[in-house]
Amino acid sequence: MVCFKYDLNQENIELQASNWCGLEEAYVNGKRVSRKLNFGHNSEHQVVLKDGKPARLHLFFDPATEQLICRIYKQNNLVASLKQGKRELYRSRLMSQQSILALGLLAVFLLMVS
Repeated sequence: MVCFKYDLNQENIELQASNWCGLEEAYVNGKRVSRKLNFGHNSEHQVVLKDGKPARLHLFFDPATEQLICRIYKQNNLVASLKQGKRELYRSRLMSQQSILALGLLAVFLLMVS
């Protein structure tokens, strides 16, 4: 799971993206405001902030730098560009793979014990 967090004028914006199942969720002040499946290298989430103004979260993978980038726009003005590099992406993917392996081993163990 990759997570981008940003505070914008007393509003907490968060974008979570799973790097193995394609699920993306956007939160504003802890409330989920957008959810979608995406298996591509590019996606957008349109959200409305507490002040009624629109915001856009643009998530994309830059192959030149091997970074995942989340750009936050408020009223079509770029507010922030958050980046996670290759090391963070690999660490997140490794944790996901290890979790799946552990669950598989646990299932096999439980089947053998039964």
